[in-house]
Amino acid sequence: MTKILLTGANGFLGKSIINELSKDEVNFFCLSRTSGKYLISLEHKIPIFEETFDLIIHAAGKAHSIPRSEEEKKQFHDINVIGTNNLLLGLEKKELPKQFVFISSVSVYGQEFGRDIKEEFPLVAKEPYGRSKIEAEKIVTDWCITNNVICTILRLPLLVGKNPPGNLGAMIKAIKRGYYFNIANGKARKSMVLTKDVASFISVVAPIGGVFNLTDGIHPSFFELSYAISKKKSFSLPLFLAKIVGKIGDLVGDKSPLTSLKVNKITSDLTFDDSKARKLLNWKPESIIDYLKTESF
Repeated sequence: MTKILLTGANGFLGKSIINELSKDEVNFFCLSRTSGKYLISLEHKIPIFEETFDLIIHAAGKAHSIPRSEEEKKQFHDINVIGTNNLLLGLEKKELPKQFVFISSVSVYGQEFGRDIKEEFPLVAKEPYGRSKIEAEKIVTDWCITNNVICTILRLPLLVGKNPPGNLGAMIKAIKRGYYFNIANGKARKSMVLTKDVASFISVVAPIGGVFNLTDGIHPSFFELSYAISKKKSFSLPLFLAKIVGKIGDLVGDKSPLTSLKVNKITSDLTFDDSKARKLLNWKPESIIDYLKTESF
């Protein structure tokens, strides 16, 4: 039976990984702050493991958000970089695993807009979250090379699943409460992927290794998303009005629901190319729109 150490086991993706991979003959050992065999905050402590593992899935980390203070900026480095390094130091104290899968993010590319960005694109993130993921990727890659461990890095966009957190969760709540609206007809497209598809792919990619973007390949527009969730057309704010409201929001600050930066993001395409996974490993994810059409909200 394959022994897997999963960090971030209590997170949105972690729970899906357990659900999907438990269908196979695996023995999970979970590490998180709140549940599992190893209750550890990795940024503060090097873990001491009692077992050896075949596969490490490192999904723990501080999720993408806009830091509101220097302390919050520092947390990205502490949790995502120091925490990753402490995990590797802990693993060195036992027999090393055969495979290591690191859950990274498309934020490493540092782009606010663009289409079909491939894995070879330069990693130029400037904000704290993206930079911390770049550093963590390098630490993991170097460690795996040094220790002859098969290394996989999965760069993920917005994750979708049951009761999603973050921007999609906020969108669903706004639609349910009746105050959601699109901007400029909601034409901008964004890459997304289902947690269950990512989880299932791990068992395929882990024995092979490599760096992969994963998306649903459809890159739904805001209009398509809102329509799939609400089953009706949402009100659309004309772009020129949105820009005026954004300018007013700039004066209010980050707490404003709409700023010029948010308007630019909402109206710009940002998609990533997953053809590498499709060609090499037969990646065939479910469409986000098809999934949302079957969900009840």
